[in-house]
Amino acid sequence: MGTGIEAVPELEKAAAANNLDINIVLTERPGHAIELAKQAAQEGWDVAAAAGGDGTLNEVLNGLMQAKAEGFHNTTLAAIPIGRGNDFAYGMNIPAGVDEACRTLAAGWRRKIDIGLVKGGFYPEGRYFGNGVGVGFDAVVGFEAAKMKRLTGLVSYLVAALKTIFLYYKAPLVNLVYQDRQTNLRALMVSVMNGRRMGGSFYMAPEASSEDGLLDLCIAPEVNRARLFALISHFMKGSQASQPEILTAQTPSLTITAEDGALPAHADGETLCTEGQQLEITILPQQLNLICSQEKNA
Repeated sequence: MGTGIEAVPELEKAAAANNLDINIVLTERPGHAIELAKQAAQEGWDVAAAAGGDGTLNEVLNGLMQAKAEGFHNTTLAAIPIGRGNDFAYGMNIPAGVDEACRTLAAGWRRKIDIGLVKGGFYPEGRYFGNGVGVGFDAVVGFEAAKMKRLTGLVSYLVAALKTIFLYYKAPLVNLVYQDRQTNLRALMVSVMNGRRMGGSFYMAPEASSEDGLLDLCIAPEVNRARLFALISHFMKGSQASQPEILTAQTPSLTITAEDGALPAHADGETLCTEGQQLEITILPQQLNLICSQEKNA
């Protein structure tokens, strides 16, 4: 819907120019892309391409993963990024723009990627994700950006980040369990990444790989507002690991529990919970074939 409808003529033109045989289906409601992708896999389509943003992509990969659990595993994931942040596409080396994405789709180079699974909040049975899970500050940034109707892309996330500094500055006390270690701290933000970027401009895990069977963690403790302003600039450059407050790690799984306060969280920009108490997050290695560029996005 929305941008997807507006992009249909351009998409049809780019598909024809690249000799792509496509069937365009517009989503009609939240969750519809999950159904469509699952159906495509069951019907034996070679590729299911998400034309939209990270939310659309998340639904399509959830549909493909559900179909895979039923034995339908031959459909490849693809993306034509035309959304607000397009962070999955960036992290997976899919170029922005309809023309460039269609050329990549036509070239057909494929690799197998890891997929994350998060359980908790509104999804006790689990929700799959491709890019990452954000808990705390960055989740609230996403919630605020989604409210903006006149601002889009990078600008909307920057404005939302500035607004969130004054909305969400009291961090919950959380318990983190990963790699046989347990940590208690007041965490302003916990980013759990399979991709490299969130919010269109914040490089939570600039060196992350979607093929290593590991989640990349970026944890920011509670800091005062002045320090938070300074840290935001590091996240935009991907240099936050150089700052003494920031904790980074890699792990195949993570459990985060709120011991005081609650957990606002999202997966690929889709709301997991606004006041959750516990999330269990796991990486599932080598799950889906993805069409992408062979060259890493700069």
